[in-house]
Parts: sequence; C-alpha cells; structure tokens
Amino acid sequence: MLALGGGGRQEAGMEAEPQADWTGAIARARAHAPYLSSALDRLPALTERLAAGQGEAALDWARAAGEGAPSVGAALRREKQALALALAIGDLAGAFPLLQVTGELSALADRALDAAIAEGIRRRVPDAEPAGFLALALGKHGAGELNYSSDIDPILLFDPQLLPRRERDEPGEAAQRVARAVVETLAGVTDEGYVFRTDLRLRPASEVSPLAISINGALTHYESSALAWERAAFIRARACAGDVAAGEAFLAAIRSFVWRKSLDFGAIAEIGRLTAQIRANTRGSATVGPGFDLKKGRGGIREVEFYAQTHQLIHGGRNPALRLRGTRATLDALAEAGLVSPEDARLLGESYDRLRTVEHRLQMMQDQQTHSLPIREDLLDEVARLDGLPNGCALIAELTQITQAVGERYDALVMDHTPAGTTVSVPAPRQEDLRDELMRMGFADPDAMVSRIEGWLSGRMRALRSDAARRAFEAIRPGLLAALAAAPEPERAMARWEQLLNNLPTAINLFRLLEARPALVERLARILSLAPPLADALARRADLLDPLIDASAFDLPGSLPELIAEFARFEPGDDYERKLDTVRRKVGDRRFALGVQLIEGVNDPLDIGHALGRIAEAALVVLTDAAMTEFRDVHGGVPQSELVVLGLGRMGGGILTHASDLDLIYLFTGDFSRESDGRRPLGATLYYNRLSQRVTAALSVQTAEGALYEVDTRLRPSGEQGPPAASLESFARYQQEQAWTWEHMALCRARALYGSEEARERLNAIVRDVLTAERDPAKLRTDVLEMRARMAEHKPAKGPLDVKLMRGGLVDLEFLVHFTQLRSGKGLDADLGEAVRLLVEQNLLPASLAQAHDMLTRLLVAARLLAPDSLKPVDAACMALVRACGYGHWQDLETGLAQARAQVAAAWAQAFHEALEIAS
Repeated sequence: MLALGGGGRQEAGMEAEPQADWTGAIARARAHAPYLSSALDRLPALTERLAAGQGEAALDWARAAGEGAPSVGAALRREKQALALALAIGDLAGAFPLLQVTGELSALADRALDAAIAEGIRRRVPDAEPAGFLALALGKHGAGELNYSSDIDPILLFDPQLLPRRERDEPGEAAQRVARAVVETLAGVTDEGYVFRTDLRLRPASEVSPLAISINGALTHYESSALAWERAAFIRARACAGDVAAGEAFLAAIRSFVWRKSLDFGAIAEIGRLTAQIRANTRGSATVGPGFDLKKGRGGIREVEFYAQTHQLIHGGRNPALRLRGTRATLDALAEAGLVSPEDARLLGESYDRLRTVEHRLQMMQDQQTHSLPIREDLLDEVARLDGLPNGCALIAELTQITQAVGERYDALVMDHTPAGTTVSVPAPRQEDLRDELMRMGFADPDAMVSRIEGWLSGRMRALRSDAARRAFEAIRPGLLAALAAAPEPERAMARWEQLLNNLPTAINLFRLLEARPALVERLARILSLAPPLADALARRADLLDPLIDASAFDLPGSLPELIAEFARFEPGDDYERKLDTVRRKVGDRRFALGVQLIEGVNDPLDIGHALGRIAEAALVVLTDAAMTEFRDVHGGVPQSELVVLGLGRMGGGILTHASDLDLIYLFTGDFSRESDGRRPLGATLYYNRLSQRVTAALSVQTAEGALYEVDTRLRPSGEQGPPAASLESFARYQQEQAWTWEHMALCRARALYGSEEARERLNAIVRDVLTAERDPAKLRTDVLEMRARMAEHKPAKGPLDVKLMRGGLVDLEFLVHFTQLRSGKGLDADLGEAVRLLVEQNLLPASLAQAHDMLTRLLVAARLLAPDSLKPVDAACMALVRACGYGHWQDLETGLAQARAQVAAAWAQAFHEALEIAS
C-alpha cells in the first residue's frame, strides 16, 4: 500500500524519496486509471521523464507545456493536462507528498486565474495593463489544497476607478465582461478539455449580485449582512490573482468580520446545523461502503475541515496564531495552543491526509469531480489497486476505521459547543416523511427532490435563512409541492421555482401571499411550467404575482395617453436612474399580466399584441422625455429643431409580442448647421446623434430593475455603420433618390411615434410621398421575389410553429401586402391587419387574407410566449396555445394554420404568377 501523508505532514517541494516506485506507478495507472493511461499515451515526452524517475524535470516540462499555444485558454489547458499527469504519477510513486501535489495544483489555479483576468481585460481594451480587478481564492484553493478535479470558488472584485475600460463602458458592465471572459477561459470545454470548473456562488449575495462585485459593495456586505458560513469560508481566503495588493488590502479590511474578538457560539450552532444538513443530503451510503461520500459523509474530509475551522471561529479572534489556511497546519496550531489534544490533532491530521489521498485516487480514474466510492464492486477494486491495496474490501475496512474515529470527535465538538436550547436541525419534515409525501404526489425521483428541498433550507438561499421565512415556507410547502408535481412539466417548474428562490433577497411576503391565495399557487405552477419568458421575469421579480390577486389584472391596459400618464408618474425628487427603474417596473407589471392573460386564455392574442404595442410606445415617449431632459441640462436645445422618432416593423404597426424588439429611426428637424444653446454646446448633428444614443440606452440598458427592450436602429438610412440620427431633409432625399425597394417595403409599416404633432405629420407625409411614388411594376416584382428568395435561403423557419418565417407565413403575407401597397399606392396603413382589410375592400387582395392574417398573428403572439423556440411544446402548453387562438383541439389549430398558409400561397400565386411551395 502506498498511503501518502500517513505519518505526519511533509513539506511541499521535497525531493523525490529514494523508495519512489515510478515504474510501478505507471503500471498501476495504465492498468486501473483510464484517464491517466490515455494521458500517458498523449504525452510521450512527459511519460519518458516520469518513467526515468525524473520527477522535478517532469514538473518543469509540464509547466512549460502551454508555450507556443494559439491562445491563453489553449496554453492553460495544455499545462493543466501535463501537470495533472506528472503530479498523479509522482503521487502514485510516493515521490510527491500530498501537500506538494495540492500546492502545485493550487499554484496552477493562481496562474490560470491571473492569465484569464489579464486576457479578459485585454479583450475589451487590447493595450491595457491589467489593473483594478482581482480574484480571492477560497476553500481548498485558498488553503493551497486543491485536489485533482477540484473546481475553484473565487470571488471576483473590481475597483471602478482603476479597471481599464472603453470610454463609453460603465465600470460595472466592463467588470462583468471580464468576469464572463474569465469563466469562459477557465471552464469552457474545448477539444483540449478545460482548465478549472469555476463556481462563483460564494460571492456576496450570489442570488442577486453580478459575477464581479465592486470592492466597496463587497465591504458593505461583509460588514452588514454576511452569515456564519461566509465567515468560515474566509478563514482560508487569500488574494491569488489580478491586483493581488488590492486583494490583500480588502482581506485586511474585513479581518474584523472574520476574526471576532468575542467567543461566537452562534457560529458553532450554524456549523452544526450545516453539518446535519450535509449528512442528511449526502447521496449514497450513510456508512462506509460502496457509494460512500468521502467528502460529505460522516467522518469524512469536510468534518475534519469543519473541526479545525470551528475552533478557529471561536478562538482565532483572540489568538492570531490560529489564523492559518491549511487544515494540517491549523490542527498542529490548535494542539500547540492547548485547545485540542496532541493525540486528536495527530489522528485527525493523518486521517485527513489519507482521505484526501483516496479522494485523489477516485478522481484519477476518469478525471471526474467525484468524492464517492464506486457502487460496482469491480470498480471499487480498481480504485483500491490503483492505490496499491489488494482489493476494495481492504479499502473499505481502512476507511471505516478512519471515519469512525473522525466522526466521533466531530460529534463531540458540535455537542460541546452548542449552547443549551439551540437547535441545529432544519425546521422541516423528517426525510422519510418528506420522501413518502413526494412519492404520493407523483415526483419521479423523490430522493433527489428531498435533497433539493433540504438544499433550499441549508442557509445558502438568502430568502430562506430566517426562522420566520422557514415557518412561512412550511405553511405553503404541501400545497406548493402538490401544484408543482401536477404542473405540465414538474421538473421545469421545479427548476424555475428554485431560480425564483435564489434570486429573492426575502420570500416571506411571497409565501404569505401564496398562503392567503391558494389558487395563486396553481397559477404560479402553470406560469413556471408553460411560459419560459414569464418564468424568467418572475425569477427576477417575485412581486409580479402581487397584482394577480385582483380581477382587474385581467383587464386590457388603457389608451396610449393613459399609459403615458401612468408611466410618467414619478416620485418627487426622482433622479434619472430612478425614472428608468420606475418605467421598467411598470412596463414589467403590464407585460407580465398580459402574459398571464395569454396562458389563461382570457383575452384575444390580437388585443394582447396591440396592448403590448401601446405599452412599448408609452415607454418610448416617457423615457425619451426623461433622456431629453437630462441631456438638455448639459447641452441645452437646438433652436427651431426637435427629435422625431419613427417606428418600423411591428413597432410601427402597433402590435408586438413578448419577444419583440423595437425597430426605430431617429430623425431631427431644422437646420443641421445650428448649435445647441447649453453650457456645453454641440452642433445639431452631433447633438442628435448623442441624444439618440441616450434614448436607446434609456430603453435598453440593464438597470437594477432589469432590461426593457432591445432596440434595433439598423434600418436608418446610413445603415449600421452610419450615424444614429439624420435630418428630416436628408432622410426624405435618401428615400426618394437612393433607397432600395426593401427599404420602401419597410416604410409600409412606418409610423411617427415621438415628436410634436406638426413634426410627426411632416414625417408621415414624407413616408406617404415615398410610398405613393410611381414605380416600375416589373422591377418591383423582381426585387420583391429576389429579396424573399434570399431571405428564405438565409433565414429558414426554426420550427413548426415559426409562423413568421415558414413559407405561407407572416413574412410572405407582409411581402405580398407591401408589394400590393407599393404597386397601387393604396391601403397604406402601418397596421398590417388594417392594411390587409383596406386592400381587400378595394379588391386588390382576396378576402381570405384577412382571416389568414388574424390566425397567423394570433399564433405568433401566443407562441412567442408559450413556444419561444418555435417547436411544439408539451401537451399542456399546446392546449394553452389552442385556447389562446380560439380553437378546441390541437388538430383544429393545425388545420387552421394549414388553411391560413394555403390562403397566403393562393394569393401569392395570384399576385406574382408563381407558386409558393409550402412544406407540410
């Protein structure tokens, strides 16, 4: 048997021991560890050094394995693979002590994070020197004790003043870009594998916070609202990458949070409660045997770590000598301070090393992040033989003795330090009772569901940390679980419920609302299961449910002036940012209620689409006013000039879906050579370009209340590359002299949305003049057919419910209507449905197209919510679609869709004298 660390700690960096068996290690790796065997074949130069017993040379080769790689990510992946192999063989050979192995892996994680941070910053600012962004290592990484398949749990912090960014980037958004790049570089799986799985859930308030937190924001959290487990996490924290000096300063600033001067027995109760929770949730065998979890099981790795950290939490505030990161070093220090007997410190330390060594053997097999002994006897034997033992029975016997001794000492610690009357259990039903209850409800895997529910109560979810929240949850738990079990897709509903809980800072009000209105629980389950966009909105804002208790929630919203007045009702003293938040909240309320109306089949999707259009137009008016007021405070206004906004597409037509973006063109009246009259004057063209960018941001930027709309301005005369705004005169000239046919087709659904009545009428008149101009019918036909053919080639339908792009669908209907409008100069209404009716009245289109338009548009509005991927959804969502569109059965809806497409195809053939092929 080759057990490492069994006789006491060995220092990292020791030379290979004379008794190291490199040949035997390679033989065992090839025979019992498929991952290592494959790596030995892939890296012959490294294998040669290992076979020769050149341990340090092998490590040097591995550290340089990424040189010459095409990218940072590729270099790190190559280094990780090589280093993992070198360390594993050296470990098996008895040449590298445990702390050297874990220390090398931790140092690699430091280097990887540092390189990923630098690369993440330079993606956005190529020539920047990395600064103002840092990573704190926690857990085993912080302690320098990473195992072979550890994920890393960094906390990413940034300094808004120092982080390099583009001129127009907000510091927070720039930091999120860097954080996302770091995760992508390290955790993304390529054909060369991954570097480290990266888990950012230990960051402050991870349920609601961005991936990277400002340093000041993190300080505020730890000084005011952090929990005991977060204190325990910071015992092993260190600044490991990026701006290390800033990280060390941050850790110094929160030192008093981690190391409190007074004895903190409340923290011990929390540790005990977490232990009970971990033991209850651990899958596999409760006693040592096949399936036993070496990390979370009784007497396992985590209990040794908690044993050391518990003493540190109690005594570390008054004894700085205990403020150590390594588990073995801490146990030795506790013995030296007389807080733990030398015998217990030695036993726990040696047990820890042995458990970690066996954990490494498990992970060497397939490079899996596993801590559980195999269930199959043959695989258990493979692990034992890789370790040098004769069989799995010998391994089980050894681990039984170790875990029994560790478990007894840990239990005694928790009992000794838990104040009388303190409970360490979660106020929830016993596991057996809950499992039986879930089984009766019909959950497919009640054991897994028990673990999930216990996880909700573990303290990690901020919404369920307090006793009051847990009691309120227990009151609704049976009804909630029953509703989720009965939902059309229970697993989807359950996952979204978890997301909802994760995102809530507190859930007491939600729980009490559901307790007071039991019928709302069933509606909630339907929302979570049937409508992904609504479920996502609810996960961000649980209070969206509040208005649903009132019957008025199922009324359609009022007129455009009424909505403008509602959205513009701000609190006295509200600044610009609060106005943005207010409009987002009010729009979110309205859009959510309309979505529920669709699910419940309360109102016609056509009416809901028009209501969504009014809501968007009202938001545009109110936010443009707000942006203009803010802008004028600095730059004044341009005399005898104003901003005019033209809506196109569905926005111009006044009927949106829940997924619609806003197609806008920004224009301005007056002389472009004028200058604004503010304290920082701008020329008219620059003035309106910047103002239009400000308006786009007001409509689309993410605030504390989330995003609002995506804004698309690509239909402006100059296209994507040109300035955002143009003068009315240049717009008219462009449309009359240079615009393509497709741009005139787009104008068929154009409508002035913002500006004075005079300016809007002037713009609408320009549009009418363009649309009624004489044109060559043959060229028009050729242009329209070529455009549609290209579009069909490059943007085919995404699924059987993509009524927009499928042949015979709405795009074909739009092309047909716009062709007829441009050829005749008649039926010029931006609302596509009204345009169809006008053209039918003038015998320019067949009457059947009005029915086809309504059917296709109803299905589009409903499917964007209930089937956002355009694929046929689950049966219950299918029935919701059927109900929303006014049919009795799914087959009826399919027949109606086929009939509408056939009607479009017949009209197409009549207009263009060519067949429109419709696939079934």
